[in-house]
Amino acid sequence: MRKFIADKFFIYGPAVLSGVLLILCFPKFDFFPLAWVALTPFLLSLLNKKPAEAFRAGFFMGIPYFFGTLYWIYHSINHYGGIPFIPSLAIVFLLCMYLSLYTGIFAVLFSWKIATTRLPALSLAPVLWVTLEFIRSYALTGFPWSSIGYSQYKFLHAIQFADITGIYGVSFLVLAVNGVLTDFFIIKRRLRTMPLFPLSHSITGVLLLSVFVGAVFVYGHLRLTENRPGKAIRVSIIQGNIEQDRKWDISYQREVFDTYRDLSQAANTLLPSLIVWPETATPFYFNYDRAFTQELIDAQQTLQTYLLFGSVLVKEPSAKDNRNSLTNSAVLLDTDGKPAFIYDKIHLVPFGEYVPLSKLLFFVDKLVAGIGDYVPGEHYIRGETPHGSFGVFICYEIVFPGLVRKFYSRGGDFMVTITNDAWFGKTAGPYQHFSIAVFRAVENRKPLIRAANTGVSGFIDSRGMILETTPLFRKTVITADLMTDKTRSVYSRYGDLFSYLCIVATVLLLVNFSRSTTKWR
Repeated sequence: MRKFIADKFFIYGPAVLSGVLLILCFPKFDFFPLAWVALTPFLLSLLNKKPAEAFRAGFFMGIPYFFGTLYWIYHSINHYGGIPFIPSLAIVFLLCMYLSLYTGIFAVLFSWKIATTRLPALSLAPVLWVTLEFIRSYALTGFPWSSIGYSQYKFLHAIQFADITGIYGVSFLVLAVNGVLTDFFIIKRRLRTMPLFPLSHSITGVLLLSVFVGAVFVYGHLRLTENRPGKAIRVSIIQGNIEQDRKWDISYQREVFDTYRDLSQAANTLLPSLIVWPETATPFYFNYDRAFTQELIDAQQTLQTYLLFGSVLVKEPSAKDNRNSLTNSAVLLDTDGKPAFIYDKIHLVPFGEYVPLSKLLFFVDKLVAGIGDYVPGEHYIRGETPHGSFGVFICYEIVFPGLVRKFYSRGGDFMVTITNDAWFGKTAGPYQHFSIAVFRAVENRKPLIRAANTGVSGFIDSRGMILETTPLFRKTVITADLMTDKTRSVYSRYGDLFSYLCIVATVLLLVNFSRSTTKWR
């Protein structure tokens, strides 16, 4: 029995080690330099593995990687969904098992191609990883959280080129470095097993990677030091710190409303051009609850500034459905208190805001308690103010780079994201959510304003530099002067071209364009 355990540990231990090391690269740990070497043990372990062994190695790497970075999901299911602790963890574990299928598939493909082609790990690993990471971002409504590039949000020189490639370019670079380290350790073995193995492939790859890394850092330095055109806009963020279990309790309705009104009046002494409240900040249905709606408009008129807030809206029955429906929305009131812009959230949270395939899964309910099922919005629209135009991204939407860029493909000046991370308590979830927003700012070259009910709220400039943040679970106001940015980045214009190139390269690998040198066991 001991020998069996020892053998299995020898086979799969390096993969598990890589998964554990990756956890340390993300918030709250934030030891991001580790990501550049963390996957090397995993890649080395895939040499000479049979397909089933390779898949299991990738799967066992993914379990700690994803569970360690996504464990916090249990908090909302357990605390607000009424599901006991162990079953709530089991639900998260099932999600991680699904996500680990992608790392399992990566392991199979990498093990296959490293054994049957002369291509170095430097070429194989980043292309295959980015392809699967991109697919994971869209398959089954998409779940791009924990993409390895997000671990580098503090490494500003290394992430500036995301305005060309998107987040996936950063993931590519991290995997490429892990790949070249893998090549260094296996070069003698490949020369021994492949007598005609061309060493020039590895040398050329290292030279190209060196040039690429140099270009990335030069580009990063230029982007970080350049003077960007724009004008200043003063913005105040209101962090109401409303407990999730009191948010929709009618007995606290007045207290919640007064909190946001009073904090806004305090912020107004600094003369902001825009005040931002978090997601679903209003404890009533705007335009449906007439008394509270009028009170909000009256309060807004005394501020004499623009107010952006999150609210649940009641939509009139459509021709297809004779029932009222709800949307998770953002509303902009102008200086006269009139609605100048309304955005309805497009990408809803599955099993949180709605149940996908509800007719088929009629026996499944949402995992967290809420006020009802929402319907998605359909329009990619921007709000307009005298200080510039902006898109609003509600909670989960900010993690989807393809969705965000659609708002800026034809211009724009800044971006706003509003959220309610009270669902996740004091776990790593709110910190990870904030770190992801850094990349949306860099990709689209837009300063970002983030208003969160319980934090983390803050400001990020168009270089991805975090200017100011709030602590979790503190009632507070922060105000900053941001420089708007009219830049239309390559990524904003053309989207995920880099990822599509990786997909094409993967397809070519799968049809085995490179002449096989050995048979895969």
